[in-house]
Amino acid sequence: MRVLYCGDVVGRSGREVVMEQVPLLRKSMALDFVVVNGENAASGFGITEKICEGFFEAGVDCIVLGNHSFDQKEIMTFMAEDKRIVRPVNYPEGTPGRGAAVYKTPAGKTILIVQVMGRVFMDPLDDPFSGVDRMLNSGKLGQKYDFILVDIHAEATSEKMAMGHYCDGRATAVVGSHQHVPTADAMILPGGTAYQTDAGMCGDYNSVIGMDKEEPLRRFTKKISSSRFNPALGPGTLCGIFIESDDNTGLAKRIEPVRVGGRLHQTRTKLQ
Repeated sequence: MRVLYCGDVVGRSGREVVMEQVPLLRKSMALDFVVVNGENAASGFGITEKICEGFFEAGVDCIVLGNHSFDQKEIMTFMAEDKRIVRPVNYPEGTPGRGAAVYKTPAGKTILIVQVMGRVFMDPLDDPFSGVDRMLNSGKLGQKYDFILVDIHAEATSEKMAMGHYCDGRATAVVGSHQHVPTADAMILPGGTAYQTDAGMCGDYNSVIGMDKEEPLRRFTKKISSSRFNPALGPGTLCGIFIESDDNTGLAKRIEPVRVGGRLHQTRTKLQ
């Protein structure tokens, strides 16, 4: 299977580059499934039903969230009804939505998407490792599931790396989100799981992690908050990760960063 994971979408610039590029990438990369992290899509804070529908129309199959899952209160009802939206699995019992979902591709392949949120420098949620364990123990890769993607939404790179090794050999890929800066450590771990610490963001990189520079700079230099953060509105870059799995085992045989549009150095993934 060929899967594209797109990092945190920040504001209008991020939405526009995702909706422009996903249809093109689906065709040029012969993608079977597309996952987008949408937790910052609505002016940098949360996501709305309208934005979700726009992503789905563009060819996104699943939207994962994170610590801003519920910033837009309207999304609670929508995510409870639509299984294409996944929030962290280690939220307390009774939280709206789901932390994992199973999908069938048009070719009949089964993919499990799991999202978990880290606890280091983040909200004190339930144990992320036992939360992922419950999902991975629901069925074996290469048997019940053809592809398993774990999105770890976390602040600490060490916690993300630990999750990658914890899932090695049991998931096709473990991908980090939340930090908005793409890391250079895309690799396949010894057990066959593809890993990258952070996929980066989809948004304007002439910014401070996607936000207009003026307010963050004021807070850093003057220790004065004068307004809320607002997303930068320049040309967006789509940052993500391409993973190709072995059809027999479900383990990864290829992982490559994807960067299209905007200011960053572009990648040119070639099909093999």
